[in-house]
Amino acid sequence: MSQSSATPVVERVDAENLYEILVDGRRAGVTAYRDHGEQRVFFHTEVDTAYAGQGLGAQLVQHALDDVRASGKRIVPVCPYVAKFLKRHDEFADITDQVTPDVLRWLESQLG
Repeated sequence: MSQSSATPVVERVDAENLYEILVDGRRAGVTAYRDHGEQRVFFHTEVDTAYAGQGLGAQLVQHALDDVRASGKRIVPVCPYVAKFLKRHDEFADITDQVTPDVLRWLESQLG
């Protein structure tokens, strides 16, 4: 697929516990989360291969983490992509919690 001229749009979809990035109205990627008290636990990020190489994953995660900050929650980066993003963006260090065995057990119980 050729690169789109449309500006990607990121939306939080609470009913699905995810943020999605839309290109020309089509879902190009998602980052999924579950809320654990004041923590938003990110566990999976994916961009459709048709949209690879356009920087959409970074745009998606940037918007999601900005939204977490605005909501007063904290970030728990179980997702490897989100964890890697946070290593390059220390502006979120003040609202990032470490992944702990307790969080992993809780997340596993949520995801079944």
